[in-house]
Amino acid sequence: MILSRSSSPHRLKRPTTEEALSFLKKKACIPKIIKHSIAVATTAVELAESCTRKGTHVDIALVRSGALLHDVGRSVTTDVKHGLEGAGILREAGFSEDLARIAERHVGAGIPKEEAMALGLPPKDYLPETLEEKIVCYADKLVSGSKVTDIAYVIKNFADKLGPDHPSIERLKRLDKEITHTING
Repeated sequence: MILSRSSSPHRLKRPTTEEALSFLKKKACIPKIIKHSIAVATTAVELAESCTRKGTHVDIALVRSGALLHDVGRSVTTDVKHGLEGAGILREAGFSEDLARIAERHVGAGIPKEEAMALGLPPKDYLPETLEEKIVCYADKLVSGSKVTDIAYVIKNFADKLGPDHPSIERLKRLDKEITHTING
């Protein structure tokens, strides 16, 4: 769907899979990131469809597009700022704000304002809020490279990298609980 104010092919409110992949290539995302994004999208859509089957409305098109584009900021940086960079890239290109927020809020299990400031990010919360944001964030954690893992692996990985008492581990556990509860009822 093209936004009414522009006929540019990158002024897409909700890009198709092909358009999202083309955009990643245009932004010089490396093949490894594109493969990861495809795996995240597959996982996220499966989670979204499971939620829908249990009676919870999820915008599956948004989940698919958001998962495909969540790491576009890695074309600029591979550090924790890639979510913020990606959101800026998407906003500048005219993509919808809900897609930009998915990119901005997918890092870690979300980042609260205090941690954001300590990491050198602008002072605000980068916590996923909508179910679609949470699903993409969660799916991104479950995909290591292009391989789907499980939550125990992810928690161990977080603990190994950040320390066993890092607050992101509890956020990750809450995210896991919320998504699995939504799917399992």
